[in-house]
Amino acid sequence: MFTNEQRQEERTGRYGTPRLQYLQELVSQFQSSTDEETKEKIGANLANFAYDPYNYKFLRQLNVLELFLDCITEPNEKLVEFGAGGICNSCADPLNAEVVTQCGGIPLIVQCLSSPVRNTVNYALGSLYYLCNASNREEILKPEVIDLIRRYADAEAVSVSFSNLAKAFLDKHVRTSETK
Repeated sequence: MFTNEQRQEERTGRYGTPRLQYLQELVSQFQSSTDEETKEKIGANLANFAYDPYNYKFLRQLNVLELFLDCITEPNEKLVEFGAGGICNSCADPLNAEVVTQCGGIPLIVQCLSSPVRNTVNYALGSLYYLCNASNREEILKPEVIDLIRRYADAEAVSVSFSNLAKAFLDKHVRTSETK
């Protein structure tokens, strides 16, 4: 369920931690931690907060979108997965999509299409679906990217979710541009 100010007040209560402060604490813990498992748990937690539009302004304020992009560059596949998931969860919002794009996120997300982790590939497909627009079309709709997405669209026997996401991407961004 999505949150609003009233629901957040009810859930937090008089002595609870305000959302911005709680997210700031998570970001600080993530940044100061040297333990991979702790970073994975915090990354997953932050990615879960990224699905709720109530949190979008906080995520931008705390540079969590940039943190997700940093996670994608890590050798730890769990951090890559959670970073890609956080981006996917948040980039349906145009302001968040703009941050991801301006911070060089598109090539990082495209790299995630080749991940050995299924969730990471799903998150990358979903992210590209939301990120692709007139201003970055050429960066995303490169022949090698379209070819890979077409292969996912044809791979229904391997993964229905890959296939469905890839088909939705192609229907929205490739087939419409081919008919223009």
